[in-house]
Amino acid sequence: MTHLRQMMLDELQRRNYSPNTVRSCIHAVEEFARYFRRSPDQLGPDHVREYQVHLFRDRKLSPRTIEGQAAALRFLFVKTLRRPYLPDAIPFPKHHRRLPAVLSQDEVARLIDSASNLMHRAMLMTLYATGVRRAELCRLKVADIDSERMVLHVQQGKGGRDRDVPLSPKLLETLREYWRWMKPRTYLFPGMENNWRADVPVTDKVAWTAVTEAAKSARITKRVSPHTLRHSFATHMLEAGADLRTIQLLLGHAKLADTTVYLHLSRRHLQAAVSPLEAIDVSSGNEVKHSRRRVKR
Repeated sequence: MTHLRQMMLDELQRRNYSPNTVRSCIHAVEEFARYFRRSPDQLGPDHVREYQVHLFRDRKLSPRTIEGQAAALRFLFVKTLRRPYLPDAIPFPKHHRRLPAVLSQDEVARLIDSASNLMHRAMLMTLYATGVRRAELCRLKVADIDSERMVLHVQQGKGGRDRDVPLSPKLLETLREYWRWMKPRTYLFPGMENNWRADVPVTDKVAWTAVTEAAKSARITKRVSPHTLRHSFATHMLEAGADLRTIQLLLGHAKLADTTVYLHLSRRHLQAAVSPLEAIDVSSGNEVKHSRRRVKR
């Protein structure tokens, strides 16, 4: 390990960043250095701008992905190397916020019923019933299931925050059936080591595969990922009458503004906003000529 890599690793860990964030930052800096074939401490903002053009034009990466790369490089130069760069010297790319895809309740039911095995079914039901993130799902432990209080404990979620979410009776029934079959010890969804079942967390890829394979079997044409079930959970909760503050706490959002996106997805809220067209009197479409030809005068 190089001295610079160790310096950056120490700075990241000193600020208690999550292991995933640490890995992403280190990897981003490694790719940056590899592109110029020079040590990162020999590069600067001009190289960052050239590199961002390469990521957009040649690698066709999304603005959000490039934003993560820029954040890692800012950390390298400003926090690790202590260079007094202004934020505009290493800019974040502008990106447009798109509304997330949401499944209907019928589509969610078809997705769950199309799971290839009991473990995948339990994972899909947990994602939809609790709204947990994919990484949080993979790190769930058997001890996190509190059947007496009917809650599921999410330990060290995004930002290092703990939270409790309601445990659905239907989900508990499925998890009990799954436990009798799998007999997990520490982690609810154990992974593999050397092609053998081990008491380690399952990888993110398994959760992704469980969702995408089920979506294909259910013939759902929308682009579906584990996060789609999180979006569907929040939207359906809102449509059922839950308030935004409650949904914010269940999702583990740090800011309420992150939760308000679901107002744009909820049919109940969309239908409550009456169009101004309904307040005016216009003639019926049957009374309007259908021809597009102009009448000669």
